[in-house]
Amino acid sequence: MLATIALPIAAVIWVLVRLTSPGAGIYKQVRLGLDGKPFTMYKFRSMRADAEAATGAVWATKQDQRVTFVGHFLRKTHLDELPQLYNVLKGDIALVGPRPERPEFVAELEKRIDGYAYRLYIKPGLTGLAQLNQEADFDLNDVRRKLVFDFDYIEHCSLGLDIRILFCTTLKVFFLCSPAVLNFFQLSRTAEQSSWAATLLTISYASNKEEERLSRIMAKRATV
Repeated sequence: MLATIALPIAAVIWVLVRLTSPGAGIYKQVRLGLDGKPFTMYKFRSMRADAEAATGAVWATKQDQRVTFVGHFLRKTHLDELPQLYNVLKGDIALVGPRPERPEFVAELEKRIDGYAYRLYIKPGLTGLAQLNQEADFDLNDVRRKLVFDFDYIEHCSLGLDIRILFCTTLKVFFLCSPAVLNFFQLSRTAEQSSWAATLLTISYASNKEEERLSRIMAKRATV
């Protein structure tokens, strides 16, 4: 039903992308899913068609010149992610969960951030706590904070939490998801407030903390 409702909106976006910049309306990108299994993810193109031709895979920047005029709006509202409803239907991702990352970045982030690979033990999602509480990540500290939100979700995930996240994500598309709204739905977070923050926001952590985190993630995985 959700996919059916989204089809007319997707059609309009596809036409706008094609009319305002040369290249395909939708592009494909390899991401890592559950247990690190690669899959093809679909997005509306928000950058120039040749954005990574000379550089390869690189992080976006805050004033990224590769992003198109329409692309800025799509990224701000997360409407560029709409084609991923197809990935949901295929079973590649869930509606809510940690966002799937590119394999080129995961290999590096696993080296730089302790425990990063644990997020691969849960099926990734179309949206999540990190997307409501933090803008796109532009550096390593942003990724650490996003990881805190991901583990916070894994620890507390439930149907009720998923419904609240999906509702507020919809509001965000229409620029109606204010901090007050997040507070009302008990979704407002800061990385420092999370029970995971003490280990994730530092360079390293004790081995017993690592084992505790892994056991909690695996226990949660068995119930979702």
